[in-house]
Amino acid sequence: MTYSGEVRVGGPADVHELKDLMITKVAVGPMNNNAYLLRCRATDEQLLIDAAAEPHTLLTMIGEDGIASVVTTHQHGDHWQALGEVVGATGARTYAGREDAPGIPVATDVPVDDGDVIRVGQVELTARHLVGHTPGSIALVYDDPHGHPHVFTGDCLFPGGVGNTHQNPEAFASLIRDVETKIFDALPDETWVYPGHGDDTSLGAERPHLPEWHARGW
Repeated sequence: MTYSGEVRVGGPADVHELKDLMITKVAVGPMNNNAYLLRCRATDEQLLIDAAAEPHTLLTMIGEDGIASVVTTHQHGDHWQALGEVVGATGARTYAGREDAPGIPVATDVPVDDGDVIRVGQVELTARHLVGHTPGSIALVYDDPHGHPHVFTGDCLFPGGVGNTHQNPEAFASLIRDVETKIFDALPDETWVYPGHGDDTSLGAERPHLPEWHARGW
């Protein structure tokens, strides 16, 4: 079946099958958080992005093969409610942005800085530090050698705008600057965007609206 990226809490996961990577998306918890399970097709190693909620749902998705690592995109509580139970059940390494790690109650094994590479099997993900939604938010970029890039943006970029900066002009200016320079300027329109909540989008769908976002200030 064709991947749509449209998932709902309590519903089935959706699977995006790439040549080297399988991406399984599921929605969990009262805030409709997305969690993404990445599986290297060459090695079967797995990585989870945001153990947000519903540990049973996440562990069922992970399956008996377990996971090598969990990346938390930022410190907000709705993105790590299941982290302790998932790590306890799997022994996975934990990754988070260096500035946000102290705000996550499960210890971060590997603090992440801008440009760091996180591997899942033979697949490489490049971390981009995006400041504004939180001090240490990170996005993960997979530059697919067989196609267009894919980027997991946490709560920094959604269909229709950047993440919530709580009416703080300095935080908004920082976030939109980082999103423009590190995401929009660095990646093509075909880039698939996987956000922390809701449906997927592409950079091409969002790029024409950047002036509107600047003008409205959120």
